[in-house]
Amino acid sequence: MSVKKKNKDYKNESRRIIDTQEKLEAFAEKIEGQKIIGVDLEADSMYHFKEKVCLIQMSATNLNVVIDPLQVHDLSILKPIFFSHDIIKIFHGSDYDIRSLHRDFGIIINGLFDTQLAGMFLGIEKTGLDALVKKYFNIDLDKKYQKKDWSQRPLPEEMIEYAANDVKYLILLVEIFKKKLKEKKRLSWVLEECEILSKVRCNPPFQSPLYLKIKGAGKLSPKHLAVLEAILQFRLKIAQQKDKPLYKIINNASMLNIARSSPESIRILENTKILSKKQVSIYGEELVQIIKKNLKIPENSLPVYPKKRSATLKPSILQRIKALKAWRDSKSSQYEITAGILCNNALIKSIAIHNPARIEDFYSINYIRKWQITEFGCEIVSLLRPQGCNQPSGINKKLKS
Repeated sequence: MSVKKKNKDYKNESRRIIDTQEKLEAFAEKIEGQKIIGVDLEADSMYHFKEKVCLIQMSATNLNVVIDPLQVHDLSILKPIFFSHDIIKIFHGSDYDIRSLHRDFGIIINGLFDTQLAGMFLGIEKTGLDALVKKYFNIDLDKKYQKKDWSQRPLPEEMIEYAANDVKYLILLVEIFKKKLKEKKRLSWVLEECEILSKVRCNPPFQSPLYLKIKGAGKLSPKHLAVLEAILQFRLKIAQQKDKPLYKIINNASMLNIARSSPESIRILENTKILSKKQVSIYGEELVQIIKKNLKIPENSLPVYPKKRSATLKPSILQRIKALKAWRDSKSSQYEITAGILCNNALIKSIAIHNPARIEDFYSINYIRKWQITEFGCEIVSLLRPQGCNQPSGINKKLKS
């Protein structure tokens, strides 16, 4: 059945495309009474220079809609729904979605529950949505449209159906996960992580120098680093002109290898085999000219890659790091959670440097969570200080506030 033939009564239809402002307003009025909503996005990052949200899928009780923001340009009516603390918004692997909704529409999310995070804190090995749907509902999600161009219009009916299917299991998953998390006394852990995750935002794109985003650039000489920055700026301009992602012009690894070899003629560039014949024919001449020009930059004008020098740690700190890692690994096995989820290496190093003597001392440690302090604070203090941990009265009240 086509989308147009679907019953217009929201109560009776299983899935509906929202492609006009009037439909969006009717949907927003309907969704306001819901207490829990599943949300997913489709974007076009693989097909265009500037990525954008192309579909927003939302599900609730007896309701499953696909919103087309390329047709409905004003989504401000949805902002109060996403902002409300009283409506739980369920995402799966929400980091990208949160950033994208804020970047494109200024949408701020409160009341987030991320089912992928929940799966991680339950110690589930495979936390992809398809794996979870198979595990709990014995249903195979078709992923064949995952890498399709979601900006094309009109969208084929089967792609709309695919998008709607991705979101309709989220509410069912939450019911399962919340029960399991409560049994393991970890629900508060996940809720705290979700609250922190809901505040992520996109960094400004394409900040200079561009080479800071290229893995391995720090190993180049200043002369070759200058070449790399110049050809990266060239690729950026071409990608923008052609409205294509950077990697579809020339990928990062090839850009790094071109800078490293810095060929000063087309023949030498061809012999490197770094680029395809087509890429050489399209971009070769300009690349060679850019390389030759930047190899002539005076020594005192060359860029220097910023090196982060780690301070030498005292033996006592190294001993604490070793003890904390052994404790963490034992705990992760006991709790059946990945070690990095329980307490990552960066946090272990920070704890070892601060060497907390009391529960209150943990609050000066960056990025530590309340649940980590509540659950493990006294244990960590006792580990680092054999005399034990005296938890002051009122600390539990403080941690819960």
